[in-house]
Formats: sequence, C-alpha cells, structure tokens
Amino acid sequence: MIAKLAKTCTLRISPDKLNFVLSDKVANGGVSMWCELEQENFFSEFQMEGVSAENNEIYLELTSENLSRALKTAQNARTLKIKLTNKHFPCLTVSIELQLSVSSSSRVVTHDIPVKVIPRKLWKDLQEPTIPDADVSIYLPVLKTMKSVVEKMKNISNHLIIEANLNGELNLKIETELVCVTTHFKDLGNPPLASENASQDRNSEQMAEVHIDIRKLLQFLAGQQVNPTKATCNIVKDKIVHFDLLHEDVSLQYFIPALS
Repeated sequence: MIAKLAKTCTLRISPDKLNFVLSDKVANGGVSMWCELEQENFFSEFQMEGVSAENNEIYLELTSENLSRALKTAQNARTLKIKLTNKHFPCLTVSIELQLSVSSSSRVVTHDIPVKVIPRKLWKDLQEPTIPDADVSIYLPVLKTMKSVVEKMKNISNHLIIEANLNGELNLKIETELVCVTTHFKDLGNPPLASENASQDRNSEQMAEVHIDIRKLLQFLAGQQVNPTKATCNIVKDKIVHFDLLHEDVSLQYFIPALS
C-alpha cells in the first residue's frame, strides 16, 4: 500500500510503534501521509535503541518498493527478522527463513535495503500531522467504486471538486468549459462526534467543498487494495481534504491540499 502511495518515505521506529511518513510540504502543493502500526501486533520480539533515552526513536529514509519486494518473498516463511545493519552504508537487513519442504532443512534469504539515517535536527518535519478542524466529516463509499468513478473523470479533467454535507451526502464533480459531471453518493453517514461539533453552527444540507488535483486522489485510491474496516473523509473548506483509514492493525492518514 505504502509503495503505491510514496516512492520514498520515512520509517520512524519507536519502542511501541512503527510509522511510515511522507511529508511533502503542503505549502508546495504536496500530499502528506502518516501510517501507524503498533509493533506488538506484528513482532514476537522487538528490540530498539534510539539516539538517547529521551529521544528513543530512529528515523530512516527508504525506497518503499524495495522493502515491499523484500517482504513479498516472506509469504511462506518460518521466521522473518528485520535489523538495522552497517554494510559500508546503513541498511535495513531483512532475513527470511524459508521452509523448503516438510522434512528438509530451511534456507535463509537475506535482503539488504539501503537506507539513509535521518539526523535529529530534521525530525521536526516528520512529526504526526495535526488534524485540522473539519467543516464536514463523512464516511467514504466503497473505495473500489470511488476509484472507478475517479478514473473515468480523470480523462476529462485534472481538477476535481469533492464536496460533502452532514446529511451523509458526498459529491465528486468536474467542471470544464464543455461539460460538468457529478457523481452523487447518498446515505453514507457522518461520524457522530464530528457531526455534533460541526452541526451546532452548520446547516446539515450545506456542502463544504475543496478543489484538488484528481491525480493525487487517484494515487491514494490506487493504493487501497483491500476495503478498510473504517474510512472517513474530513473536509476543511477550500484548504485540505484528510482521509482517515483503519485496516485492522494499521491506521493511515492521508492529506491532499486544495489547489490554490
């Protein structure tokens, strides 16, 4: 999923969590991403030592596809071990013990993935993004359906208007000089807390909209191979759209800024 969303990303390792972070400056029109895994849900044994006791973290920059490719070879593995090594340059070494057959011995396959260790002075740009107060929060439709709609719209325009209200309605719109196309999704529902906070001063029919680059939305949707357990879209009018997804043990936040 991450490899489809970001060519290179930062892996943040802390004693209880792993994060995949993409922080393209939103000011430059870039998307940002924060993906979180609780380490205890994935590893039976976990040892890490950060820079110091009070800064017990490690930040590594890597090519996501390299890690994805290495882990794919571990599908039938007996054990999988990931460690930070130094082989003339820093590497994330993935050791996979494969069971060849029921009776025979096993074989160990090793992948050395080059990484860049990020110095502490740059950590401040890689912190968990603050969630802006949304004008509207709404549950997303089935992402596969949404993706096929957006794919067709991309043939007509590079810009997309995404709008929603507190009545469970979400519209995807494109407007060009020649044509205006809108896809309506109804009865999606709104997260309870968000609706209460926003609805005090907002008419539930009133749409909040944001203009975004359709390719950035498509890249996000293309990265979703499985429909998530929970998927929410938060719109800050004319500023940003924030997607919040939960896949069993993995949470993903994805931010697409508005076009200026």
